Amino acid sequence: MIIDAHTHCFPDSIAPRAILSLQKNSGNLRNYTDGTASDLIRNMDSEGIDYSFVLNIATNPKQMHHVNAFAKSLIGTRLIPFASVHPDSPEIMEELEWIKASGIPGIKFHPEYQGFFVDDARMKPVYKKISALGLITVFHAGYDIGYGFPVHASPVRMRRALAWFDSPVIAAHWGGWCSWNEVLKRLCATDILFDTSFSQGTMPTPIAQRILDRHGSDRIVFGSDSPWHSPSMDLGLLSVLSMDKAQLDRILWKNALSLLDYAHYQLPAINDSL
Repeated sequence: MIIDAHTHCFPDSIAPRAILSLQKNSGNLRNYTDGTASDLIRNMDSEGIDYSFVLNIATNPKQMHHVNAFAKSLIGTRLIPFASVHPDSPEIMEELEWIKASGIPGIKFHPEYQGFFVDDARMKPVYKKISALGLITVFHAGYDIGYGFPVHASPVRMRRALAWFDSPVIAAHWGGWCSWNEVLKRLCATDILFDTSFSQGTMPTPIAQRILDRHGSDRIVFGSDSPWHSPSMDLGLLSVLSMDKAQLDRILWKNALSLLDYAHYQLPAINDSL
């Protein structure tokens, strides 16, 4: 089994616009799907991926519930939805209650897109609420290809924010994209998990090996960042790292499955879903 813990897709009606906008902001980054759920599943099938986490992002307060309604619509498919809350929304606590009641297993924050520092004191009660509800949290971490300074989720800020959680937290992109020396100093050997997304071709292999050795395979989950990477790309990086089959299995599916068990999320059988 392989679970891709970092993908994105959009409602069919907005997928073309979303892809074009994100491409423009990223310097015309190549997309490997057309941004729809059906094309994500096509890509999964072609690359041997059984299930994928779909990380939704509310980039403003007004769109928050619409984003989460789309996330809810994916329940029961091979696409495991993560909702999003916006730090500026006055309804953030009520939305978190709705997310939990809807059966969605987790939350995605993108501090660059959402314009907040991950260790901002106003986020402490939000993180505490997420923990009380038993939800998983995923953060974009480190630099973003479409943004400059300041970095809103640097490793030192992630370390501070982690103290406000009592539930699982994933820092994407091996703990912080293009911030890996700081990841080694600040985040390795803590309780935070890392995903492997958008790493092949952007991350030095020796750095990935050092993070794996220091942080441990029990705190890393496979992710691709589809549609911006295809899963085979980031599987390729994992294939050249020194680890045994038990370690690789933890990264490819066992750790992600443990997270879903924590959130009481039931995976559908492959044949019963999209």
